[in-house]
Amino acid sequence: MIPDSFLEELKQRCDIESLISSYVLLKRAGRNLKGLCPFHSEKTPSFVVYPESQSF
Repeated sequence: MIPDSFLEELKQRCDIESLISSYVLLKRAGRNLKGLCPFHSEKTPSFVVYPESQSF
């Protein structure tokens, strides 16, 4: 298992919005970002990125 301390350091060093937008077209949805899910085929965006918590 990956140590929590490593994950926290990774979140601090990497901007999740920049990273994911390299692969998924993201559009602003309030404070968050939405795009087509990279894990399955879809027509309506359901993939949400939360920049404040550096998570999706």
